[in-house]
Amino acid sequence: MKFPPDQWTEGLHMGDPQEGGMQSYGSARGEGSTSPDRAHGLTRTESIVSQDGPDLHHHLESHQAPSVPSSHPARETWGGKYEFLLSCIGYCVGLGNVWRFPYLCYRNGGGAFLIPYSIMLFFTGLPLFLMELSLGQYGAAGPITVWKCCPILKGIGIGMLLVSSLVSLYYNVIIAWTFYYLGQSFQSPLPWSCESKLYFHLCQNVSSNGSTFSPSEAFWNEKVLGVVHSTGLSDPGPVRWELALCLLAAWFIIFLCMLKGIHSSGKVVYFTATFPYFVIIVLIIRGATLEGSIDGVRFYLTADWERLQSAQVWNDAASQIFYSLGIGFGGLLSMASYNKFDNNVIRDTLVIAIGNCSTSFFAGFAIFSILGHMAWKKGVPVGQVADSGPGLAFVAYPEALALLPGSVFWSILFFLMLFTLGVDTLFGNMEGITTAVLDELPYLRDWRWKTIFLGSLCFVFYLLGLLLITDGGIYWFTLIDSYSTSFGLIIITLFMCIGIAFFYGVNQFCQDIIDMVSSCPPWCTKLLWYFKACWVFITPVLLLFILFYIFLEMYNTPLRYGSYEYPRWGRALGICMGALCTHAGAEHWAYAWGRCAAFRSQSGLV
Repeated sequence: MKFPPDQWTEGLHMGDPQEGGMQSYGSARGEGSTSPDRAHGLTRTESIVSQDGPDLHHHLESHQAPSVPSSHPARETWGGKYEFLLSCIGYCVGLGNVWRFPYLCYRNGGGAFLIPYSIMLFFTGLPLFLMELSLGQYGAAGPITVWKCCPILKGIGIGMLLVSSLVSLYYNVIIAWTFYYLGQSFQSPLPWSCESKLYFHLCQNVSSNGSTFSPSEAFWNEKVLGVVHSTGLSDPGPVRWELALCLLAAWFIIFLCMLKGIHSSGKVVYFTATFPYFVIIVLIIRGATLEGSIDGVRFYLTADWERLQSAQVWNDAASQIFYSLGIGFGGLLSMASYNKFDNNVIRDTLVIAIGNCSTSFFAGFAIFSILGHMAWKKGVPVGQVADSGPGLAFVAYPEALALLPGSVFWSILFFLMLFTLGVDTLFGNMEGITTAVLDELPYLRDWRWKTIFLGSLCFVFYLLGLLLITDGGIYWFTLIDSYSTSFGLIIITLFMCIGIAFFYGVNQFCQDIIDMVSSCPPWCTKLLWYFKACWVFITPVLLLFILFYIFLEMYNTPLRYGSYEYPRWGRALGICMGALCTHAGAEHWAYAWGRCAAFRSQSGLV
């Protein structure tokens, strides 16, 4: 196998394999890991796009610096392939599988929604998922360092780092809410039920339009959020100390998981990644025995084929695939970088991606069977009790749990499931951040420096997150949630796809994958023809469609939380937040391209 110039060969992969066999990158780094410090052997060609060719490489060989032995701790590796699989499944199977997919299903034609959902899975989800895993595993580096293969694209890694930081900032607030509800679940009756003395009167009153006031909604708005004391973005109010303690506990748990690295977190996922499946199965069985559950399932699956003509349905399907798989955040790339070189990345892609989407589908049965019982008991259509986002997880579902016999047990089980789902996903995001930094600053792998770095990082995130747990914090939460993973993430992923396909070279990238999975059955290599077609044409076109629709919707649709409409300055702030991620990448691209042009001019190569 002959490696092309200016790519991983000179840095992370030192030397060509011997005739008749592939030099195992895993064996070269001991147990499947290597230190990025081996990249000190990179030539000055790392500043130039790889397509400049062998002649330019030969011209610059004299500039190659000697390799410097590394004195820094080596990179860790997974204890086994199941730790990596479970970590990725735990990262991908998050809160969105429970609260977003079922809602999108019934809003966009029920069972008919599965058609655009499956199409988007096979033409955007799987190709991008494989691309990110392959990048990480082949380069054995984080989201920034891995782009030594094509330094002009290093800005993509910086953009991933910024997106992960924004998501981690607000995602742990959800875990803090879960902690609060979990603590409140250890009392009977549940404080958001009709039996609670605080909200007993709400169940006796009926509004003029005939709709019943919800105790769970009052508990959510008054006791948890305190949003009734705020008028909007400009009126955050005081920090809610109960949530501040919950948020502190959540960040402390994340700190402990990250401190020991993948050796400890890889063992934790055996519980956190499998426990949600146990709870979902239990809830499906329990929900099937409830009166009215069949109405909820029927509402969930009833197909409205005319909805397929709407562009909104296809955009929702694409965005759900995109965000539920965690593409573009750097977490997948970072976790794959700890794999052994010969790990079958194609098999892992199929198992994780299809398993994640199947989880979303089956979770819908657990959700809507109980919502059907809730609608039957209240005497209203299922559509009036179904909701999306935090409204489903912290309003509709807690109310449904309060109607079940043994409500305390089911409530504890449900919020424990939400906690494990949230921790796994946040661990993946934080792994993307820390891996990127540790690969750029290897001395931080020393346990003393690592402790200080992780402690400082988690504490800074905690301080920034205090804004989101004020009386008006939900307005800021919704703003960051709406824009941090919006157009910026799509642009980052679009550039990653185009960069690999046309700058690094799609043929070379496919050869890199073949080198890693050389022991794979013949169907693996045949499947790469399908992925190649996606990377070169189909996936970029679909990403452009999603991007166009996002900008169109952003212009025509005002951002709201309940009845509150966000002011123009608030939306502008959100757009700046999303643009920050792409601006960092574009700035680095312009800088790298300028260096390349200047070097060519000085060397007489133009």
